[in-house]
Amino acid sequence: MSSATSLRSPFLYPPLKLSSSSSSQLHSLSFRNQRFSHRIKAELDQNTVVAVAVGVVSVAVGLGIPIFYETQIDSAAKRENTQPCFPCNGTGAQSCRFCTGSGNVTVELGGGEKEVSRCINCDGAGALTCTTCQGSGIQPRYLDRREFKDDD
Repeated sequence: MSSATSLRSPFLYPPLKLSSSSSSQLHSLSFRNQRFSHRIKAELDQNTVVAVAVGVVSVAVGLGIPIFYETQIDSAAKRENTQPCFPCNGTGAQSCRFCTGSGNVTVELGGGEKEVSRCINCDGAGALTCTTCQGSGIQPRYLDRREFKDDD
């Protein structure tokens, strides 16, 4: 018995009771086979079913993820961002790492001599514009960060 015949249902085809004296039932059987002969009988093994299911799921995920991210970007753009920037604590400026915020760099020359000069990193200001928030003091959202580039 092949899998195509085992998929028949008594709801679609009433069970046939064949007897040697019943020729009308044999006639209806041959008529039924002629009527549905245009149907394609396909046997599906487990690997084929799994491959088709994986394909359908892959397409669904491939479409679903970009749609999800687009909706998240749109909803994030509608919300106001008031979270203060972490590196500069919302001030928009960070103290210079070379002069530690003083604006001057002290160099020991030896023999007890010291030379004080203006910091070349911050140009004597003692602070630099925060590279994370670009001086706004507001922490950029994750997807907004890709717009800012550090020039160093």
